[in-house]
Amino acid sequence: MPAPVNQTKAHGVYGWASRILDRLLPSHCLVCGERGANGRDLCGFCGECLPWLVSACTRCALPLGLASDLCGECLCRSPPQAASCAVFVYRPPLDRLLPRAKFHGDLAALRLLSSLMLGPLADAERPQALVPIPLHRQRLRQRGYDQALELARALARQLGLPLRDDVLRRVRATAAQSRLDAGARRRNLRAAFAVRAGVSLPAHVALVDDVMTTGATARSAATALLRAGVRRVDVWVCARVP
Repeated sequence: MPAPVNQTKAHGVYGWASRILDRLLPSHCLVCGERGANGRDLCGFCGECLPWLVSACTRCALPLGLASDLCGECLCRSPPQAASCAVFVYRPPLDRLLPRAKFHGDLAALRLLSSLMLGPLADAERPQALVPIPLHRQRLRQRGYDQALELARALARQLGLPLRDDVLRRVRATAAQSRLDAGARRRNLRAAFAVRAGVSLPAHVALVDDVMTTGATARSAATALLRAGVRRVDVWVCARVP
């Protein structure tokens, strides 16, 4: 079986082969196929259509129509993470780019998304390390790569932060979250994560993932980290589902 994409240095999002190809081949828009702009695989028009998340709950990143720090859910039932930052609302063209990155091994889409995330996350409070939310080993074998690890690796490199993919592991092979409602998602993720025994833990980490839907995955992962001794957990995601 071939080695997973993100477990070999040569296949990383910013690997040397990708950098050489970027210089030799002109960029093209991954959404519409037109010529890319500003050295990215995104044209000017599609770049203007990106659904940047402007106003959101500071704890769960739920998009808010009115200026407010917390959504109603977080006021009633605060999540374990101290803060959440989502760069986009999960709307077109993110609903085309993220599935390509998540399910189809499209490293160009992962590279584009990580570069778009960089600006907004550079202004977030700096954690001591980035921790990607891991796939279960069975899912990793099926998919061949972990999109959260690819995003975290690129962000860690660009922001000068340590990448700690040795901290958290997924101990249960849960059902796909996309098939479940909100209540079932929470039940599905209970005790799904554990902290590896014997690892040193930073006091403040940011969990990295591609999409936050109900927040059940982030809640479960953050709870495991806090119980193991991490003092503060933030959540960084590419997109938040309204």
